[in-house]
Amino acid sequence: MLRLIHCADIHLGSKMTAKLPKEKADERKAELRASFARMLDYAESAGVKGVIIAGDAFDSDRPLKQDKTYFYSVIRNHPRIDFFYLRGNHDREESYEEYDLPNLKTFSSEWKSFSYGYVKISGAEACSENALSAYSSLTLKKDEKNIVVLHGELSNGAGRYEINLKKLRGKNIDYLALGHIHSYAEGMIDERGRYAFSGCLEGRGFDETGEKGFVLLETDETTPYGGVKSRFIPWSARVIREFVVDITGAQDSFEACQRVRAYIRAEKKDLCRIRVTGEISFDNETLAADLEKYLSGEYYFVSVKDETARKFDLAALAGDLSLKGEFIRGVLNDPRYGESEKSKIISLGLKALSGREV
Repeated sequence: MLRLIHCADIHLGSKMTAKLPKEKADERKAELRASFARMLDYAESAGVKGVIIAGDAFDSDRPLKQDKTYFYSVIRNHPRIDFFYLRGNHDREESYEEYDLPNLKTFSSEWKSFSYGYVKISGAEACSENALSAYSSLTLKKDEKNIVVLHGELSNGAGRYEINLKKLRGKNIDYLALGHIHSYAEGMIDERGRYAFSGCLEGRGFDETGEKGFVLLETDETTPYGGVKSRFIPWSARVIREFVVDITGAQDSFEACQRVRAYIRAEKKDLCRIRVTGEISFDNETLAADLEKYLSGEYYFVSVKDETARKFDLAALAGDLSLKGEFIRGVLNDPRYGESEKSKIISLGLKALSGREV
């Protein structure tokens, strides 16, 4: 049985975009490196022969020396594993020529293939010159088990870092290992082949929620038919989660916090983004800060976004001789809006007037 790992978008050197304090951001950078190393420990114990890195091993074309040294040192210290590294849009100019690593297999703008018996791993790095020609120049044998590696997003077009599945139909692909999208996703190419984005190993910001990990591939390299089995393996040290909690009717921030606690399903090690919504009658100018303070010790990191609407005594506020009163009177007397629209406009306007995020 031949076992391979498909991973992508490791982004070593990433600044970690969850607005973490420096101490936690540095810790998350270390956890990102550790997740990569732990994956390879798993590979050794599971008898994995090769690791496919489908782009963006680094977060930039010019990675920090410590990240670059770490990456190639990890490869050097796992000589029994082959590494198939295809550069993506973030590390497209990364230079690895200085590293003499016999187990590091690389690709270029033209199709390049590596074989394990009947299993063939083929890949091509995206560039403007091969955006169209790559499809027509891909030739794969029907009686081989074909794994193809690309980096880009699914598209009906055929530009750089755009992958058109229609143009890959009938190409004898068994498994298309993709990078670029940071969440696991999979689907069919045609009756024979499937594609998958492995996602990243660790979520970096609140736009990268959910389980992160890699894909374990299994096949038999000694027989020409039978396909490639794949299984997603959750692997991240922490999970970034987002919750939308309706706190309508809460009388104060403490009661709002109790509702949030009852709703959230997360582990202490997780990072949580909480969006509180609904209509409340208490002063909510410090609601987000209050909730972050209440919940700070319960999870690794908590970020609260206040999207509530304030329920006001509009009649009383409209009589106020101030800029707020003038604004409210203007909205209430505007015939273009219904009552519900007026309430939303007034709530947003009062947030803006108080200097809060709208």
